[in-house]
Amino acid sequence: MSKSLKRVSAALEAAGVAVEIVEFDESTRTAQQAAEAAGCEIDQIAKSIIFRGETTGRVILFVTAGGNRVDPARAAAIAGEPLGKADAAEIRAATGFAIGGVAPLGHLTPCPSFLDPRLMEFAQVWAAAGTPRHIFAIAPEALRAASGATVAAFTA
Repeated sequence: MSKSLKRVSAALEAAGVAVEIVEFDESTRTAQQAAEAAGCEIDQIAKSIIFRGETTGRVILFVTAGGNRVDPARAAAIAGEPLGKADAAEIRAATGFAIGGVAPLGHLTPCPSFLDPRLMEFAQVWAAAGTPRHIFAIAPEALRAASGATVAAFTA
């Protein structure tokens, strides 16, 4: 088991959430690929998008429904600072995950995180488990609690 996968599993366990992490032969790197692999609606994919705060330099996580896009102005207002694009190296350094496998929890460095209200409309959503081929199903409220995310409207 990879270090990334172990971190996600440990974070879920520490939060008291029992889930099964599923490995797929095909990639689950994109929301569309993950939805196809899981056999669910694209909006049931909890997509982790990382921005860099332009004032603080910290990374900020926005977990959105797979079919939604983050609105930069709304996200900046919620984050309380202008946002810029975080590059792959910044994302890996802060979270420990490569793009395409960024989990909503288990990061190397805790960061502010926000959750799309659209995800709360489902009984179950799927999130990356630290690699581009592993995902897990979880109740949205359990995901919110385990990740410490604040539910906020930041999508276009």
